[in-house]
Amino acid sequence: MRKLSFLLAVLGLISGSVDAQTYSLVIKGGQVIDPKNNLNAVMDIAITDGKIVQVAKTIDASQAKQVVNAKGMLVTPGIIDIHGHVFYGTEPNHYLSNGLTAVSPDGFTFRVGVTTIVDAGGAGWQSFPAFKKNIIFSSKTRVLSLLNIVGEGMRGGNWEQDTTDMDPKMAAAMALGNSNDVVGFKVAHFMGGTWTPVDKAVEAGKLANMPVMIDFGMHDPPLSLEELFLKHLRPGDIFTHTYTLLEGNVRQTIVDEATGKVKPFVWEARKRGIVFDVGYGGASFNYSQAIPAVKAGFYPTTISTDLHTGSMNGSMKDILSIMSKFVGMGVPVADVIKASTWTPAQVIKREMLGHLSVGAIADVAILTMREGNFGFYDKTGYRVEGKKKFECEMTIKGGKIVYDLNGIANPLVVN
Repeated sequence: MRKLSFLLAVLGLISGSVDAQTYSLVIKGGQVIDPKNNLNAVMDIAITDGKIVQVAKTIDASQAKQVVNAKGMLVTPGIIDIHGHVFYGTEPNHYLSNGLTAVSPDGFTFRVGVTTIVDAGGAGWQSFPAFKKNIIFSSKTRVLSLLNIVGEGMRGGNWEQDTTDMDPKMAAAMALGNSNDVVGFKVAHFMGGTWTPVDKAVEAGKLANMPVMIDFGMHDPPLSLEELFLKHLRPGDIFTHTYTLLEGNVRQTIVDEATGKVKPFVWEARKRGIVFDVGYGGASFNYSQAIPAVKAGFYPTTISTDLHTGSMNGSMKDILSIMSKFVGMGVPVADVIKASTWTPAQVIKREMLGHLSVGAIADVAILTMREGNFGFYDKTGYRVEGKKKFECEMTIKGGKIVYDLNGIANPLVVN
């Protein structure tokens, strides 16, 4: 009996030593902002097998294989950028569809806390197989797609004006056949004075039960935004480039330039469920629209970059720069985080992402809020002084550290 008791005690010690490292990673002492769960407090987070397994005031770090000291930092869900252009390729005259203006995702996502990026219309139903093979399968970043209603995708020029290449049934069939990767449809850059691209995209959206993103084209006279929001789009559909003002009489704005007030039908559209996305881009953000809108309480539903080689080297920079601009304009930090994480997850119907619930996929961004003197400017050169700026310290995707700016993980594992 004594021998059996001794044996059981030894087995208990062995079991205890195994249990001592219950977690693969524990993040200690960060200000956790998790909008889905209305959490904004100093908490610890434990991760095991790629999932969040505990969120608590104190978690024993000795039970973790790896520990991250996040004291004084913001711990948020991994950022979701629902408007980027990552169908990078080498084909000439292909613009954002297997062309040179798009960017390879992994080089521009993790370093700014982005774990999921949606390619917004680079691929159409004809070019999607190449996009899936070359980009989705080869990227560490989670890459999703809004299929262009143009079969050829976003090749620019005449390709995007060809209404005969806008096939709702083929687009919907490709989306439904690749439902793990496709989250909706995209209309962009159409210069005509008809509603054909919008209506065909919405038809595809109805067939596939997916949202549509509209990058309204340019036409003189411009098509009516009020008609777009209230007669053509459905609740849950996305209007991108919300705060843009283009030269000439080619696209209507959400803020009346004469009065500086958000137009009444825009408020009505928001109540109806239209999603207003930033889609900053190279020429699609003006402080003259954003400042009065934010002052009136018209915050963006979702914050996104419209990432490509032109925008990232212009005033846009990256998603953290855009988020910093909205904080500088007076949007509360928690609201900015929500518009960059949980809300976009809901918009693209990927509710398993964008939050830090126990059991959720462990996509995490650890950010600092740097204080100093910063200059935030738009495409016109209008410059706003800022005192705070987001910076990414660490990005965790699926429980694995994929970016560590200052080596804050202990032990430090170099990829």
